Amino acid sequence: QVQLVESGGGLVQAGGSLRLSCAASGRTFSSYAMSWFHPAPGKERAFVAGIRWSGGVTYYADSVKGRFTISGDNAKNSVYLQMNSLKPEDTAVYYCAADPVRFSYYYGSYDYWGQGTQVTVSS
Repeated sequence: QVQLVESGGGLVQAGGSLRLSCAASGRTFSSYAMSWFHPAPGKERAFVAGIRWSGGVTYYADSVKGRFTISGDNAKNSVYLQMNSLKPEDTAVYYCAADPVRFSYYYGSYDYWGQGTQVTVSS
C-alpha cells in the first residue's frame, strides 16, 4: 500500500511563507507526476501546482504563479511546495497526490493521496 504524508502546514500572516512537504512510503512505486490540490468552491479539489518528473516540467494554477514553487525528488517520490507572499484566500487544506502514468490538472486522475495539511493565512 502506498501512503503519502504531508507536513509543513500552519498559521501564518498575510505576506508570509510556508513550505509544504510530501513523502511517499509503503509499497515501492514509480510516479509520473505529483501535484498539490485543495478544495475550492464548486470543486471537490482544485489544482494548485504539479511536477512531471520527465523533464522536470512544472505547472501552476494562475492564482499562485509567481508566488508558489513546486520541486521534488523523483527517486524518493517526494514533492515540496514553497509558498511565498501568502494571501488569506490561500487558506485551505492542501493535499498531495501522485499519478503513476500521467500528469493531469484533474484531481480524479490521481491514484494516491495524502491526508492533507492545513494552511491558514490571517489578514
